[in-house]
Amino acid sequence: MNNGVLLIGSGGHASVLLDMLIEQKINVLGYVSPLLAVNEKLFSGFRWFQSDEDILQFDKATIKLVNGIGSLPGNTLRADFYNNYKNLGYSFATLVSIDAVVSRHTILGEGVQVMCGVIIQTGTSVGYNSIVNTGSILDHDCSIGSNNHIAPGVTLSGQVTSKANVHFGTGSSVIQSINVNENVIIGAGATITKDVDKNTICYPARIFKKVKN
Repeated sequence: MNNGVLLIGSGGHASVLLDMLIEQKINVLGYVSPLLAVNEKLFSGFRWFQSDEDILQFDKATIKLVNGIGSLPGNTLRADFYNNYKNLGYSFATLVSIDAVVSRHTILGEGVQVMCGVIIQTGTSVGYNSIVNTGSILDHDCSIGSNNHIAPGVTLSGQVTSKANVHFGTGSSVIQSINVNENVIIGAGATITKDVDKNTICYPARIFKKVKN
């Protein structure tokens, strides 16, 4: 990756990315965070930059950024950072864990991160700055929008389509050929069986059983 990468963040998501970068022997020039690293042992030995302004000292033509800012429902910090530094001319590295299974006929946008245990089948595309998190399954011909977070253990059946800024909560499932519009939050454990309108929060079904004494 040219002269190396600069990791943004020092929290849990950044730690997993750093572990991937080390494993793939990618040159890490340092990390940028106002806070001490959560995993101090892992980050030790790497140069620490405490301000986003420190990024500007690096030549945008020779490095790539790795967006280690985690993605939470309704939080735009990760997307805002990506947009700001793209507008400044920086590029973002696309990372795929060596323990992921990704079809050669998959399209991954700029800055996409595919974590350990993921399976992505043929014909699927993933939009820029999206995270496909640990153990998720994206079956054939899915079309995933930009700034999506597919949390750990999500299952998307074939031909699922999502627009921008969708959060698929941990362990959620979406049946085949469903359309999910922009700015949607699918709650952890939810099962989606029909199209979802924009700006919607989908809660999982809750079943309560009264026990007689």
